[in-house]
Amino acid sequence: MRIATRNILGRLGGGLPLALGCALILMPLGARAQKPVGAGTGTTSLPDSPQPKPQGQVGPPEATAMKFIGYATNRSLIFPDIAASSEALSPGGKFKLFVNQSISPAYILQAAISAGMSQARNSPSAYGQGWEAYGERFGASMARGSSNAFFGTFVFASVLHEDPRFYPQNRPTLWGSVKYSAKRLVVTRRDSGKEVFNTSGILGTLAAETLANVYLPQSEQTGAKTAQRFGTDLAWRFAGNMFKDYWPTIFHSMNLQRLKVIPDPDVADHPAGPPAF
Repeated sequence: MRIATRNILGRLGGGLPLALGCALILMPLGARAQKPVGAGTGTTSLPDSPQPKPQGQVGPPEATAMKFIGYATNRSLIFPDIAASSEALSPGGKFKLFVNQSISPAYILQAAISAGMSQARNSPSAYGQGWEAYGERFGASMARGSSNAFFGTFVFASVLHEDPRFYPQNRPTLWGSVKYSAKRLVVTRRDSGKEVFNTSGILGTLAAETLANVYLPQSEQTGAKTAQRFGTDLAWRFAGNMFKDYWPTIFHSMNLQRLKVIPDPDVADHPAGPPAF
């Protein structure tokens, strides 16, 4: 298994450095950011399974987690899979999340960058060059991303009762975020809150890249090319996890909370509003 994993990751090519570089661009902003409103003072990361505070218990870590979740209660426009509630998603909620992911700015930007990288390398060469070729590469990248979300976020997550959302840390540090983002590639939580192997995320990516062999050029329809795309997808997901881990903190550091588009984290019950960040 370790040898197979190294072989897959070894085929990432030029995609991994750029993906990681994109993820680290905003790290200095996060390092200078103020602590998010409503975040606790004694907890450095969001607990994996926040639970309601038992009656009579004073100041538990779970209360801090619930306040931080309150900071991001309205879903993010940029990263719709950032958890906005500790409640389990229904299959209908997972389908809606898949749709939101497929049309989110982050997915579109990733597809545009990926297509540009492939265009620069003339890969696959069957597409050729020019704007028409770039459009074909962009369309293929969007299709791969959407099918990845369909299988991983909706189909397998519903069947296996796994939570496909990302729970950002409270006050992320660079090294802590690197470890946490990598961990979330292979570890997720069940709808019950228990941590498990990220079967839906891994199988969903594999299923999406297997399906891609139907519409990609023939030169891409080999086992080696499928494995290479699978590894590249994991690299992009790691980069995305880094962004998502810092995104609430960056949002706050830019003082965008003054726009009043996020709820007051000190209010336990508040009506749903427009997308938050």
